[in-house]
Amino acid sequence: MDFKALIEQDRDNRKKDNFEGTFLDYLQIVKENPGIAQLAHKRMYNILTKPGMEILKPEENLRVRKIYGNETIKSYNFFKNDFFGIEKTLMKLVSYFYSAAMLGEESRQVLYLVGPVGSGKSSIVESLKKAMEAAEPVYALKGCPMREEPLHLVPKHLRKQFEETLGVKIEGDLCPVCRHKLKEEFKGQYEKFPVVKTGFSIRSRKGIGVVPPVDPNNQDTSVLVGSVDISKMDLYPEDDPRIFSLNGAFDVGNRGLVEFIEVFKNDVEYLHTIITATQEKSIPSPGKGSMIYFDGVIVAHSNEAEWNKFKSDHTNEAILDRIVKVEVPYCMELNEEIKIYEKILKKSNFKAHIAPHTIEAAAMFAVLTRLMPSNKVDTLTKLKIYNGEEIVEKGTTKRIDITELREEAGLREGMDGISTRFIIKAIDNALSDSEYNCINPLSVMESLIKSIKDLDTADDIRRKYLAFIQDTVRKEYNKILEKEITKAFIQSFKEQADSLFNNYLDHAEAYVNKSKIKDRSTGEQLEPDEKFMRSIEEQIGISEGSAKGFRSDVTSYMFYLIRKGGSIDYTSYEPLKEAIEKKITSSVREMSRIVTKSKVRDKEQDKKYSSMVEEMKRNGYCDHCCNVILKYAANNLWKD
Repeated sequence: MDFKALIEQDRDNRKKDNFEGTFLDYLQIVKENPGIAQLAHKRMYNILTKPGMEILKPEENLRVRKIYGNETIKSYNFFKNDFFGIEKTLMKLVSYFYSAAMLGEESRQVLYLVGPVGSGKSSIVESLKKAMEAAEPVYALKGCPMREEPLHLVPKHLRKQFEETLGVKIEGDLCPVCRHKLKEEFKGQYEKFPVVKTGFSIRSRKGIGVVPPVDPNNQDTSVLVGSVDISKMDLYPEDDPRIFSLNGAFDVGNRGLVEFIEVFKNDVEYLHTIITATQEKSIPSPGKGSMIYFDGVIVAHSNEAEWNKFKSDHTNEAILDRIVKVEVPYCMELNEEIKIYEKILKKSNFKAHIAPHTIEAAAMFAVLTRLMPSNKVDTLTKLKIYNGEEIVEKGTTKRIDITELREEAGLREGMDGISTRFIIKAIDNALSDSEYNCINPLSVMESLIKSIKDLDTADDIRRKYLAFIQDTVRKEYNKILEKEITKAFIQSFKEQADSLFNNYLDHAEAYVNKSKIKDRSTGEQLEPDEKFMRSIEEQIGISEGSAKGFRSDVTSYMFYLIRKGGSIDYTSYEPLKEAIEKKITSSVREMSRIVTKSKVRDKEQDKKYSSMVEEMKRNGYCDHCCNVILKYAANNLWKD
C-alpha cells in the first residue's frame, strides 16, 4: 500500500467536502435542499430510519406470531446487528424520535432509558452517538461556540417571508457571542456572516455533550452551561459575551445530543437546567447573560432503583413531567440471548474453540434467572415458550398463551436476574482457565457455579441460581447431548428421518381419505399400514383412540403449509418430528450407550465409535472437547 498516496487522497477528499461561504450562499443551498435546516430530533430520526426497516407481520413470520401474538413488529436495520431480543423497546425508541421529529410534545421531553445493569442502556446511547459522528455534517455560523443554525441570523420581522420562500420553519435565536459579533464586526449586515460545514465528534465535543455523575459536594453548573472566563473580566464588562466560555454539555451538544450518565446520581438542583432546555428550549448563559436557545436531543439513563427513589419524591414533579421513559429490560429469548454473547465474543481476542451448546447453556441460565415463576408452567417450559418453541405433550402441541404468561408475570419481568456482563465474565474465565484452548458446556457451567458462589447477593437467591445451573440447565443439556450423540451414531439420520416422514405422510393421508396407497417399488395398491403408523405414534404416547385425530391433524397441517407455498420435511410439524426422532434414536440408543460406555471395544464397536467421533467433529467438536463430552456422557447419561 502506498501510504503517502492514501493520506494525500484522503486530505483532498476532505478539502472537497469542506465549505465556507456567506450567509447568502447558505440561503441558496437551503432553497435547493430545505432538509439541511432540520432540527436535532428530525436529524436523529432520519439517521435511525435511513438504513431501512422490515415489518414483521404475524401471519407471515412464525417467530413473531409465537412470541408477539397478533402484534406487528418493526425491525430497524440500524439496530439489527447489535441489539437482540428487545424489538419492542427499540420500536418505542424510534417512535419517540418520530413524534419529536414531527414537533410533537416529545420534542420538548427528555428521552430516559431505565433498566437493570447490563441490559443495554449505555450501548443504545453509544450507538446513537456513533451514528451521529458518521452522519452528514451540518452548516453552522463560523466561530460560533454552539455551532448554531445560520438561519438564526434572519431578523424576526422577516422570518415569515424567508420561511415561505425557503420552505422551512425558522426556530431559535442567535447566541450572545454571535449576536455581539454580528453587531460589532459586521455592523448588522448578516448576509455577510461566514458559514462553514462542520461534523459531529465525541472526542472533540462537537455536537455531542456528555454529563457524567458529579460529586454532590462539588456540583458546578458550568459543566452544563459553561463558565465566565475570569482572565477576561478586566478587559470587558461583566455582561459582555466575550467573557463567556460556552463549553458546557448543553453548549457543545447543541444541534446534536446531550447524554446524562446515571442521571439521578446527581442532586436535583443540578438538573434544573433540564427544565428550561426541554420546554422552553433555552439554557442559562454563564454569569448574568440572557437565556440561550438550545436545540438538541437529551438522553438520560440510570438503573431502576435510582428511578424509583427519584420519582417517589413529589418535589421532582417538574422534571418527571418532562421525561419520556423507555424501559430496557433484559433479553428474554434464548436464541436472541445467544446472539448477544456471540457478538461480544467476536469483538474479543480470544481464539479458543467453543464446543456446540456452550453459549446456549450459559444463555439458558441467564434467561432462567430473569423469568418470573408461573402457576401455569415450570420455568424451563416458560423459557421455551418465550423462545417461540413448540411444547409437545402426549403427541399434541400444548397450547399455552404467551400473552397470559406475560400478564401473569407482570411488568417487572426482565428487570431482574443475571446480567449479560456476569455471563460474559464467566465465559472469559473459562476461556482463560482452558489448558487445551477449548471450552465446552461443562467448563462454562463450572465457571458459572464459581461466579455464583462469589456473587454478593442474598443466600436464597444464590441457592436458586445454583439450582438453575446444577439441576435445570444440566438436565436439559443432558437431553440435548444424548440426542446429539445418538444422531452422530446414525450418520444418515436426516435421510432416515425424511424417509420415515414421507412414508408416514403417505399412509396417514391414505388413512384419512379412506383410500389405498401405491407401493413405490411394485405399483401395488395397498391398505394403509396401521402397524407402521402406530410404531411412530406410540413414541409420543398417542393412544389408539387418539391416532385418528393425530393423523388428520398432520395431513391438514402439511396441506396448509403447501398451500402457503412452504416446503415440508420431517421437522415441519413438531409432534411428528419428536415422534420420528424418538423412533430412530430408540432403535440405536442401546447400541450407542454400549459403545460409548465400553472401556474396551471390539473391532466392530471401535469402528462405530470412530465413525461417531468423526460425525461429531463435523458437527463442530474438536478432538479435545469431543473426548471430554463423550467421557461425560459415558458417566452421566446412561445410568444402569
